[in-house]
Order: sequence, then C-alpha cells, then structure tokens
Amino acid sequence: MTRYFVQGTYTAEGVKKLIKEGGTGRYESARQIFASAGGSLECLYFSSVGPSYYIIVDMPDKESAMAIAATGIVNGTITVDQVVELLTPAEMDQAVKKTPLYHAPN
Repeated sequence: MTRYFVQGTYTAEGVKKLIKEGGTGRYESARQIFASAGGSLECLYFSSVGPSYYIIVDMPDKESAMAIAATGIVNGTITVDQVVELLTPAEMDQAVKKTPLYHAPN
C-alpha cells in the first residue's frame, strides 16, 4: 500500500453535499469510495478558511488512486489541488541508505 496526502477544494456542488450530509457524512462517503478501490481512509479534515479538504489515504496502487480522483472530478464535487506520496520513517531509512552514482557538472 502507498500512503498519500491529498489536498483539494469542494466545488459548489460538493459544498451542497457537505451542507446536506455534514462532515461525518462526507467522511463516511469518502471512506466507502476508498474502500471500494481497495484502499483505506486514515483521516479527513476540513479547513475553516474555505471549502477545502485534506486527507491521508492508503491505496494499493496509483491507478486506483487516480480512479477515485477522476470520479470526484467528473461528478463535479471536488478539485484535487495536490497529491503527495508519503514515506514512513522505515522507508526513509531505506532511501537514505541508497547511494546513487552522481557526477557534478564541471
């Protein structure tokens, strides 16, 4: 599984659903869609500054993550502003132990 941080914005249509279902309703909806693609929603937060959302999710592969993003975008409820692949401390340990061959430009 790969963990992602996703930041986005609710569209006007998405805000209507947020008002109707509330934050917990939108959380449950997000949890279900990620589960349907083999993933799991770790957390979902909203911003008080605007109709924005911030999530951390585990996904089995990039294609599944993209399928979910595309579904929300096509349905007109969200925009996806940023997606960041996250590394665990153990994964970072592995990364810093690698020594790629590098030649500085002269």
